[in-house]
Amino acid sequence: MRRWTIKLSAGLGLLTILLTCCYAEENYCFASRSKTCSECLRAGAGCAYCPDENFNGPRCDLYNNIKAHGCSVATIITAKSSMTIDKHRAIDTKIQKSQVSPQEVTMTFLPGEEKSLDVEVFSPITGPLDLYILMDFSNSMSDDLDNLKRMGKELASLIKTLSNDYTIGFGKFVDKVIEPQTDMRPEKLKKPWPNSDPPFSFQNVIKLTNDLDDFNSKLGKEVISGNLDPPEGGFDAILQAAVCGDQIGWREHSTHLLVFSTESAFHYESDGANVLSGVLPRNDELCHLDANGNYTEATNQDYPSIPTLVRLLGKHNIIPIFAVTSYSYSYYKKLQEYFPIAEVGELTQDSSNILPVIQTAFKSIRSKMSIQAEELPKAFETQFLNSSGQVAEYGLLNIKPGDIGTFKMQLKAQRMIEEEHACEMNPADREGIVRVKPTTFNTPVRVKASILCPTCDCEKTRIPKADRCHGNGDLMCGKCQCNNGWLGNFCNCSASASALDTNQCIGPGMKEPCSGRGDCQACGTCVCYKPEQFGGPYCQYDNTQCKRHSGFLCNDRGSCIMGQCACTEGWEGDACQCLKSNQTCLDSKGVVCGGRGKCVCGRCECHKSEIELTSTCEPNFQYQFGVCEATRSCAQCQAWKTGEKKKKEECDMCPFRVVMVEELKEKEQVLDKCSFLDEEDECTYHYTVEVNKDPSVKELMVEMLEKKDCPVSSLLWLLPLFLFLLLLLALLLLCCWKYCACCTACWQRFLALLPCWKRGRSVGFKEDEYLLRQSQLTSDHLDTPMVRTGPLKGTDVVRWKVTDNVHRGPSHPQALIKPNPKEMIQFPISLRLNRLFSENLFHPESRDAEQLRKEVADNLNEVYKQIPGVQKVQQTSFRMQRNAGKRQDYTIMDTVLPAHRSSYPDIVKVTEKNVQSGNFHDLKVVPGYYTVATDREAAGAVEFQEGVESLDVHVPLFVKDEDDDKKQLLVEAKDVPLGIAEIGKRVVNITIIKEHATSIFSFLQPAYTYSRQDAVANIPISREIIEDGRTQVTYRTQDDTAKDKKDYLTVEGDLSYGLGETQKMVPVPLLELGEKDGLLEDKQIKQFLMVLSNPRQGAKLGRYPRTTVTIMDQPEPSVMMFKKGTQNFTTSDLQYTIPVVRTRNTDSTATVKFHTKKTQQFKRSGVLNFGPGETEKNIVIKPEEYPGPIQPETFQLELFDPSSNASIGERRTTLVNLTEGVPRSPEKSQMQQMGYVSQKATSPGGFPLTPENLKAKATGPRNIRLNWDPAPGNPVGYKVKYWIYGDPEKDAQVLDVKTPHAELTDLYPYCDYEMRVCAYNVLGDGYDTDIVSCQTLEDGPGEPGRLAFNVISPTVTQVSWAEPAETNGNITAYEVIYTPIDDELKPVGAAKKVMIDSPKKRMLLIENLQSAQTYQYKVRAKNSVGWGPFRDATINLASQPTRPLSIPIIPDVPIVDAEAGDEYDSYLMYSNDVLKSPTSSKTPSVSGDDYMTNGKWDQNFLFPGGSLTRNLSASSSPMSTLSSNYRAGGGSMSTETNTTYLTGHSGSYRKDMMGGGVHTTEVIMRKRSENRGYTDENIRDSIVMTDVSSKFPDLDARFSPGVPETPSRLVFSALGPTALKVSWQEPHCEKDILGYCVLYQLLNGAEMKRIDVTNPAENSVIIHDLLPNHSYLFKVKAQSQEGWGPEREGVITIESAVDPKSPLSPMPGSPFTLSTPSAPGPLVFTALSPDSLQLSWEKPRKPNGDILGYVVTCEQLHGGGDVRSFQVNGDSAETSLTVPNLTENIPYKFKVQARTTQGFGPEREGIITIESQDGGALSQYNNQSLTRRDVFLMPTEVTTQTNVSHTMLNDPYFSDGMMMTTQHTESGGMVTRQITREVVQRSVMGGSTVTKKMFYET
Repeated sequence: MRRWTIKLSAGLGLLTILLTCCYAEENYCFASRSKTCSECLRAGAGCAYCPDENFNGPRCDLYNNIKAHGCSVATIITAKSSMTIDKHRAIDTKIQKSQVSPQEVTMTFLPGEEKSLDVEVFSPITGPLDLYILMDFSNSMSDDLDNLKRMGKELASLIKTLSNDYTIGFGKFVDKVIEPQTDMRPEKLKKPWPNSDPPFSFQNVIKLTNDLDDFNSKLGKEVISGNLDPPEGGFDAILQAAVCGDQIGWREHSTHLLVFSTESAFHYESDGANVLSGVLPRNDELCHLDANGNYTEATNQDYPSIPTLVRLLGKHNIIPIFAVTSYSYSYYKKLQEYFPIAEVGELTQDSSNILPVIQTAFKSIRSKMSIQAEELPKAFETQFLNSSGQVAEYGLLNIKPGDIGTFKMQLKAQRMIEEEHACEMNPADREGIVRVKPTTFNTPVRVKASILCPTCDCEKTRIPKADRCHGNGDLMCGKCQCNNGWLGNFCNCSASASALDTNQCIGPGMKEPCSGRGDCQACGTCVCYKPEQFGGPYCQYDNTQCKRHSGFLCNDRGSCIMGQCACTEGWEGDACQCLKSNQTCLDSKGVVCGGRGKCVCGRCECHKSEIELTSTCEPNFQYQFGVCEATRSCAQCQAWKTGEKKKKEECDMCPFRVVMVEELKEKEQVLDKCSFLDEEDECTYHYTVEVNKDPSVKELMVEMLEKKDCPVSSLLWLLPLFLFLLLLLALLLLCCWKYCACCTACWQRFLALLPCWKRGRSVGFKEDEYLLRQSQLTSDHLDTPMVRTGPLKGTDVVRWKVTDNVHRGPSHPQALIKPNPKEMIQFPISLRLNRLFSENLFHPESRDAEQLRKEVADNLNEVYKQIPGVQKVQQTSFRMQRNAGKRQDYTIMDTVLPAHRSSYPDIVKVTEKNVQSGNFHDLKVVPGYYTVATDREAAGAVEFQEGVESLDVHVPLFVKDEDDDKKQLLVEAKDVPLGIAEIGKRVVNITIIKEHATSIFSFLQPAYTYSRQDAVANIPISREIIEDGRTQVTYRTQDDTAKDKKDYLTVEGDLSYGLGETQKMVPVPLLELGEKDGLLEDKQIKQFLMVLSNPRQGAKLGRYPRTTVTIMDQPEPSVMMFKKGTQNFTTSDLQYTIPVVRTRNTDSTATVKFHTKKTQQFKRSGVLNFGPGETEKNIVIKPEEYPGPIQPETFQLELFDPSSNASIGERRTTLVNLTEGVPRSPEKSQMQQMGYVSQKATSPGGFPLTPENLKAKATGPRNIRLNWDPAPGNPVGYKVKYWIYGDPEKDAQVLDVKTPHAELTDLYPYCDYEMRVCAYNVLGDGYDTDIVSCQTLEDGPGEPGRLAFNVISPTVTQVSWAEPAETNGNITAYEVIYTPIDDELKPVGAAKKVMIDSPKKRMLLIENLQSAQTYQYKVRAKNSVGWGPFRDATINLASQPTRPLSIPIIPDVPIVDAEAGDEYDSYLMYSNDVLKSPTSSKTPSVSGDDYMTNGKWDQNFLFPGGSLTRNLSASSSPMSTLSSNYRAGGGSMSTETNTTYLTGHSGSYRKDMMGGGVHTTEVIMRKRSENRGYTDENIRDSIVMTDVSSKFPDLDARFSPGVPETPSRLVFSALGPTALKVSWQEPHCEKDILGYCVLYQLLNGAEMKRIDVTNPAENSVIIHDLLPNHSYLFKVKAQSQEGWGPEREGVITIESAVDPKSPLSPMPGSPFTLSTPSAPGPLVFTALSPDSLQLSWEKPRKPNGDILGYVVTCEQLHGGGDVRSFQVNGDSAETSLTVPNLTENIPYKFKVQARTTQGFGPEREGIITIESQDGGALSQYNNQSLTRRDVFLMPTEVTTQTNVSHTMLNDPYFSDGMMMTTQHTESGGMVTRQITREVVQRSVMGGSTVTKKMFYET
């Protein structure tokens, strides 16, 4: 009894200690669990040790804690550090050289301790200067070199002005002389360009000298050189110039400047842009210059990295000046950020301004000073503070030359470095001499710093067999060190005697030892199974059962220890829900809750107040639209005893007192100055409001002017006139009543003529100005009060307008950009309907709302259709508006009208006219109210009814992302068209301030779906970090169709994010379905909302500030599939383990069957049973169970017949590859059979048995949690081996743990790992477990690879990028943003966003950019986690050298138009070429959307005064010439389309002999996109279907004589998501072909449709009525006089995105592609070098049989060379092949066929040319970089007039009877066009119809 009482007391004492310690921010002394005194003192600064024998508390803790626990002060052992200044000589400003003070300091530190040192520095006004010019000598810099030679005298005079003690030197560089940087052809190595030197890497030409004449003489002899790719090897040159100090000639006490001049980007270490990446070793950072100054190791080592350059330049006191052209300016501007001090200057194209650039940069450098700490030991870190105590970023200080500057250095000794204690590090890493100095200085402050690792003296005096230790141990430093066999704090427990006594581990009220949660060890010590969950002396506490706040354990602000929350520093409460600090409650004066409330739990609880208060209890005047309005009633009642609070009891409740004064202060001196009309005497009173300057005074100061402004009282002289006018008015009213329907208006207009009435009433805005913060806006409108004074009888209508961005002057860059009047924009329109608002209109889906919406749309469309270009209204909604006078209960309708921007005046005019009449067609509206807006201005009207004094104007704010940081809107009351009021306060200014957010909070997606069986909906809230720090956001749930406490439980609270935190989860409890709801068959979908609000610490809300959560009653089915598509084993493996995984709804049971296929030796089938929570099962095949020797083979496993609540995923089958293996030794096999297979067998030799039930679970992107059952016996520990799947097990990492669980960290995201565990004891390792696999979770992707630009013209560029190096998951989309910017990198126009939803399309063609305008391009990638960071680049196309880059050519290139309207942002168009567009083109280079009917093209063109029509046979395009005559009013004109046909050469003639016929070569049309930027057809993909046989049949095998054979080839080409062109090759027939028949039907069996082609010259049809995403069977056969021939069949599908609400309707503008079950995916070409490329394709969607591999053929398109064939094995999702030994400028044709167990599938074809870069004589297509060519198949007979020139036709089956004509002149391969201009206009009509209008002009 006494024993457990002592244990309980000890446990409670330990709990108290833990709670006390956990309240500290980080008590590393206690947390270190130090076993000795020395370990305690080394734990960190401030740690103390208590050696008192009678002390029962923690011996190692903070000094105050040990003292508080009762340790004698005299015995406490501590350690102290020191600091001494060894050399201190004051700065002497008379000595003109750099100086620092003090000069030498010695510091010692305890781990974790920080010290500071004050330092003075002095830089002379002038000093010695070394200037080294490093120049790019590539050919494009030839004019720059010539200019530098001519400026010799100017350069001499410049350097003399910079310093009177100078030297100047010169070096040159190009790039590594190796492919692909340099053209390695022998003639190019001798002379890459005319009049040039051979290529080289770097050469030091002129050593630093003060002889300017000698410098100019040597410079004049230099000649330019050249290289191949645009980026240069300048980094090699910079590094050699830095480290070769003697060869360059740097002086010790001078300022070192390096001027780096180039027009190109740079190569850097492993930059991935060339084949050198990963091949060459790292740069050794040593000098390698020979006697001639040449760099000798350029081809033997890689480029240096950017951090290397920063470090070496700083070490040698060299400051870089990057003098670069505009093309590469953005690269070096970003590079500048990495250097403490560096300058970037922009050169002209010929570098004629290099001297001003150097002079400007030098002045800038002299004005800066950067402090750095060199040779800093690894265990230390530093930072520098300026004189005001602020941290100096990069050590930058504002110290002018000639002045003595001061700064503070803070040096800190780190406790832990990468989980290693400082005292355990290498001595060289924890002590050394730190050199602290400015970057330009050579003289440093030498700080000798070292970390103390003290040793306690008490450890040297050990008391053996001390009485305190019961004679069973030694006493050292007050603590017992027990002998073997004795345990306990005082060595009073025998291990042998108590080892078997488990009763000591049973606490009071417990039945099991250690509460059943741990093992009972010797002396009653419990070792808990899961120490992270269970704790206490008897494992009695569950650390997951502490109190929660907002669903989080201990509010995520503390730890659960022994059943109670131990909060982190600054938090308190039983669930750590309250902040200790009151910092969040301080108002702007620093007063807690403004003195008007109390701070509770970090939030203010304000006292009741008549004035709206902020969260810190300050008056919130902004909420009430101004100070004046908030104080008006109280000021009026106190000063004049009038107004709405004139009753004394109400007036006494006012929160301030009014002081009457004779004169008011100016408006600039107070918070606001107010003026109001007193209704009782028609006088105006004036007062000011200001905040009391005394913080202790909480009331506002209100001063009232003693005198009012009153109108003249005597109006008796007007009485006779008034009576006369009344009589006249009566007569007029009588006439109006008789002859005019609008007598009221006439009466009011007449009254307006009266001067007395005019003076009597006025209208105007209430306030002068509003100041709003964008982050606090809850609406895109502001209700701006307008007031009316004077007699309130009668009606006044006021027209108003608002203008955006009035703060921009006429010369502002944005103001100079004129909007496109033809741009289609949205016009928001608001009207007040003549009907009361009902509750049903709040719900858009209600029947009333739907009917009213239809009525509004019908009538508004009828009215607005008179305006040209106007489309139908959309997005109609209904609302009420408060403070709207007597009609505030009437319905306000908001809608959007799409129209051209130029239609704005017409829309306003039509709207105003119909509002005045009270009718919009048949829709009744209230006169006097409307609003019409654009994206930059708005106009409208409001109506004051009789008796109405005030109402709100609903002003749009035009909030946009591209707004300036501070913008102004001007709202103006224009006039009063109806009424007698005059306009008083005419304008009001609205200022909107846009704070730059430090973080952006958002939900990851707009909607989530959870099942009730999930019990909890975990909603992630993402944070995008812009500037890292701590921040908060508020969340809460709201009812929709789901109700609180019925379907779910409401949660709300604040989420706090620390440094680096990007995502947190909010759990929402879901409730079970009620009995009543469970009986309903047609149950309503249950949804609730979660909303984010109140972001703090500079954060703002992002894309999804709210999300909708749907609660599903029925869970989604489980998905089961094989974990991997391929499994690899050897014949020597004892068993084959194939994992099957389950996702979704894993809480239920599920089953699936499996069996083997295509195997000779392993016949196996069975059922896998998944229990609740199980996500992975293994199929285990043991070879020993099968007779005979195991032979290598490949077989399949297949899953089938899942249970009703499950389905099978995409990996239904897996391929098992069994290869020959090395046999195991018999001993090893026997041991594994004894200990590995049979876990219950006795371990031979005493080795531990195998742990059981090994489970792995991914807990994050870089973490995997392993758990297993403890091995029987007493193992010393466990070894966990883990490796990446696919790597050999011998490369595994080993983790040694003592507990039956392990946490694997620092893993790769979204990566498969394999693991196994073994136990070990003193004898050695036991047997391993089976291998288990686990995949880490996805993480956000990294930034995409470097952006590459292919400049096609000054307004057209093709941008491409590489996949992120760290995809961290499956990339699902890319986003491209491009923005015009100015020289300061600020936007000068709207940003355009393009979403590319295919991860394989990493390329975008952008047309119609602004000429000579710099753009910033940003690209980011997205996976299932979200968006990754941007990769950005800045480029000006006009200044970009037109040198092509090696970029991949993809068949489907997205194209966008930079000048198009918003519809192009989401409407991507695709080209099947990398197109070049003529500079006059105003639209994307895509054409061919012409309509065809029955194989005929029919286009209508409208011309002024006439019409013209073009008819074109489908068979003649593109296989024949196009000749058309156009007639227009007053004349006619004709155009010709000329096409070049190139056929195969005799050397490449090839026959493919098929069953029943002979296959012939195709005729290729090579389109010249240099001459025309449009394709003749919008064919984005083609698939060719033919027979391929392994045998050659007899050529004479025919059908009946005269019957046509099978059409030999079918070609399918997609024209749209529902349109398909079907072409075929004419079959062989001994008689004339009379026609063709095309049959097609849905593959799943539907009506067969038939198209008859009666013209035998036509060999294609176009079909428009197909369904997207449906497979069709096509059949084509030919007819002669003898009858019909056999059919050629093909199955094809057009895949496209469809409308979710209408699965048969494609989304407008969505991409589409062809697929057939057995054709490979589209071919993708990527150039690797001038003579090699990489070809890749996707596997067929549904291959006919199992894929065994692919056959790839390659041949020259125009003959010459052999046909090359490649065999590619495997069935990967994407296959690649590298093809070497190609010839540049020669077009090649590639064909890819899949080889399956059933034979060969259809071919996928592509044609590619790798063109030379230097445009030599070899290339006849020298204007293009890489171009994909289209394949068009021609019939053997063409009836149009055709002739072939410059071609050869040697195929007998093509040349017989063929006549071809070209009507053009060909010269040198160039095709000239007679069409001078073609403009293509696109518009989307009716969902998916695309129309095209073409205008030709001569």
